[in-house]
Amino acid sequence: MASINMKQTDPTAWLEEYRGKDFTGSWPTMKEMFDLTVKRYPNNNCFTDFDGPGGSRRTLNYTQAKEKILQLAAWLAANGVKYQDRVAVSGKNSPEWTVVYLAAFYAGATIVPIDYGLHNEETENLLNTAEPKFFFVDAEKYDYFIQKKAKYQVYSLAPEHEDRYVYNLSTDKKTEVTYPKEDDIAAILFTSGTTGTPKGVMLTHKNLVSDTYLAQTNMNIYSTDVFYALLPIHHAYTMTAVFIEAISVGAEIVFGKTMAVSRMMKELREGKITMLLGVPLLFNKLLAGIMKGIKEKGAFVFGIIKFLMGLSYAIKKLTKCNPGKVLFKAVLQKANIYTLRIAICGGGPLAPSVFKAYNELGIDFVQGYGLTETSPIIALNPVYAFKIQSVGKNLRDVEFKVIDADENGIGELCVKGPMIMKGYYNMPEETAAVFTPDGWFKTGDLGWIDNEGYVMLSGRAKNMIVTAGGKNVYPEEIENAFQLYDEIEQITIQGYIPEGQSAGEEIEALVYPADAMLTRIGAVRTKPEDSNKIFKEVTAIVDTVNKELLPYQKISKVTILAAPLEMTTTKKVKRIYKK
Repeated sequence: MASINMKQTDPTAWLEEYRGKDFTGSWPTMKEMFDLTVKRYPNNNCFTDFDGPGGSRRTLNYTQAKEKILQLAAWLAANGVKYQDRVAVSGKNSPEWTVVYLAAFYAGATIVPIDYGLHNEETENLLNTAEPKFFFVDAEKYDYFIQKKAKYQVYSLAPEHEDRYVYNLSTDKKTEVTYPKEDDIAAILFTSGTTGTPKGVMLTHKNLVSDTYLAQTNMNIYSTDVFYALLPIHHAYTMTAVFIEAISVGAEIVFGKTMAVSRMMKELREGKITMLLGVPLLFNKLLAGIMKGIKEKGAFVFGIIKFLMGLSYAIKKLTKCNPGKVLFKAVLQKANIYTLRIAICGGGPLAPSVFKAYNELGIDFVQGYGLTETSPIIALNPVYAFKIQSVGKNLRDVEFKVIDADENGIGELCVKGPMIMKGYYNMPEETAAVFTPDGWFKTGDLGWIDNEGYVMLSGRAKNMIVTAGGKNVYPEEIENAFQLYDEIEQITIQGYIPEGQSAGEEIEALVYPADAMLTRIGAVRTKPEDSNKIFKEVTAIVDTVNKELLPYQKISKVTILAAPLEMTTTKKVKRIYKK
């Protein structure tokens, strides 16, 4: 069993100036944190989107944002919201969404962010579980919920519904409010089980605020930064690492509502984004586009640029200087990422080759690691002390250990720290099951930790495949080997027991080919006569990857999918687990 607890520098020393006056706990609450930021940076840009007339920019500074938050909070309190009541919100990323989120705290309540991508019936199930007083929902789903006879009242995040629009709700009534304390529940985030009994992660104010500030022990962020909220903001990753991180330092948030390339390019360019947080799928597609543009310039130019990329990376690792921004300025400008200061990948491990390519191009690119239950950040690669094979280094005040390790030292990662959830909402047995008797949270992830505190991730415990030879195979490691093959849109690795065997799994790849592959080979997905041609192309790629895998990792069966598997909002495949 390995245990690690390393000390890093403290980026939060400035808080001591305000301790005892502006907050009295070990950490500020979410309300107190936002109050501090408005006091320090009243005129900084806070919330920005491009939903004005003709796609024009709309921006609220911190003072204006707080005015809208206080107005809504007063209305909520005047209309019956009391200490630790719940307020739910579901919609596209927007300033209105964040105003509801923060106003709940100023009214003494708990916020319940709900995935806007869920079916209406699933959303109803979550609402029935959470029992909020109010539900704020976006335009597309407003009509469905407003006609429901429910205990909660429905209001709108969109200006089309003028009389129930969030910015139009106000009152002159003064209501006494009991503000939350640091150990009170700030947010309930539902992660799964939306057709049965939903599992709601209870995160306290201390969980969220400590995680936000402690993440800065591994990365400097500034009041001049501009964060891009592109992934769904209800998810713990975007909620903490973009939204709450930005408002903790007085930075600006630009809200993206779609991954449509033209819209995303406009927001990156006009928003002058400095902090881009995404998932492997986003960064793979962005890099594929960049490299395609370079290849189109011919083999000679491509060869020179690849040489310069290798040189840039070597200089960065040796000197801690970043020459890529100068060497590849034109390439980065064309991709609208020249203004980026840092790119962070979360939501799953990124292929080391992709990680390295961004750093070669001059983008300070790092990986982080965490779960909803950990608020979510528990490990983050320092910008100039990163390890390509690692998902991050433990934050200050975070301890890791590995339990039930195999002969290679790989076991289940367990963690302690101030950001670990209070538990699952109304689920004491499920809560107890994810903690060890001595209080460590069991992540369900398999991996190991090196002697400097860097976390090496192998995969999810429940995804692990056990071969006939007794070897443990982690599907994620094999899937990562395909990340740069853009002719494969989706690949999922699973175990199967060949006919005639009673035990011992082999490796199967479920593959959904990309449209680009079908176009290149002149095949149509729905034509049975083209199936052999498609299978031949896919197996050629699988055979290439197989040569790089260990013998017990090799794929022995390929299944071509007629339709892609369902994905989560952070673009991870929803796996079907065998009983």
